[in-house]
Amino acid sequence: MKPITRKYLEFGALSLLAVAILWFFGRKLNWGEVRQAVSHANPYLLGLAVVVICLAYFFRAVRWGALLAPLSPASLKNLFIATTVGFSAVFLVGRAGEVVRPVVLPMRDPRIRPSASFVTIMVERIYDMLAVIVLFAANLLWFRPPPNVTNEFSRVRFLGVVLLALALAGVFFLVQFRKRSGIIVDWTRRKLEARRFIPARLTRAIVSILEQLALALRVLVDARELAVTVFWTAMVWFGIALANFLVLRAFGLPFGLSATIFVLGWSLVGSLVPTPGGAAGAFHAATAAGLIFLGVDREQAAAVVIVMHVIDFGPAVIFGLYYFVRGDVNISRLRRLTTSEAVEHAVEDEKIVPDEAFVKTRLETADVRD
Repeated sequence: MKPITRKYLEFGALSLLAVAILWFFGRKLNWGEVRQAVSHANPYLLGLAVVVICLAYFFRAVRWGALLAPLSPASLKNLFIATTVGFSAVFLVGRAGEVVRPVVLPMRDPRIRPSASFVTIMVERIYDMLAVIVLFAANLLWFRPPPNVTNEFSRVRFLGVVLLALALAGVFFLVQFRKRSGIIVDWTRRKLEARRFIPARLTRAIVSILEQLALALRVLVDARELAVTVFWTAMVWFGIALANFLVLRAFGLPFGLSATIFVLGWSLVGSLVPTPGGAAGAFHAATAAGLIFLGVDREQAAAVVIVMHVIDFGPAVIFGLYYFVRGDVNISRLRRLTTSEAVEHAVEDEKIVPDEAFVKTRLETADVRD
């Protein structure tokens, strides 16, 4: 089967899954009450939540720059453009759109190595997973659930402890990989080269990714770089938690930050489902389940998660469309560079040809300054 055909089939299957989950989510709802709950939400708090989410995207761009610092320099403007365009792609096509962000950055900035861009996105995902797990698990230590769900909450708390243990084990593994990366990379190269059925190009790509990952993980053993990246990760998730808190308060829910973080953990579970629309359906069902667990009415929970989903992804989509319309990102080139074959060649060959118009503009600007 051709890769393009397989890609469209996967997208179609995930779209059907999203529709099925959304149907299950909304089949018994009174949509008149959902509409009424949305209309009564505080617009000023929702507007403030949008501003906070925009700041969270800015913090993501700054953190990405800190992760890239050991590998390649990057301007904050290009980092922010790539971040918002990438998240708008995730919203439109699901997790398959995650390849857009690491492609856009080296396409705009020839100083950025493609493998460095891809690897730092991997490290960023690790940071985000660890951040949410640690927040969720630590929050369970002092979170007080409603009295009627005490038994169920004990199972949730146990799950949080298991997730925290797995997260700590993952950090330990990454630190050990960083310390012994030379040995591990050489061993991997020898093993892959010994398997004649594995293409040499694939071997070089895997080895290149491992080498770049080892360099990117320097932040785990360098105290200063670790402090910087952990700080910006904390700022990212504080911004997301604060925006969600503002949405909950906009709907009149008397939840504090602890309850907000509890619901955020449920949202993470839903966001793991790679459906288009930013985990559409799964995000809504999981987040609503967390709210219902805390005693929120089904219709109000549905109204909250619909608005929360729009606020979480809406700014990225608007920024992404703006940069497309303005010409900061060439759509036809981006489409070519995000095919599976192009990504494989980019990681292997260490190059993505930058956007000609953008480079020309940069050169002309340099001439003017000179």
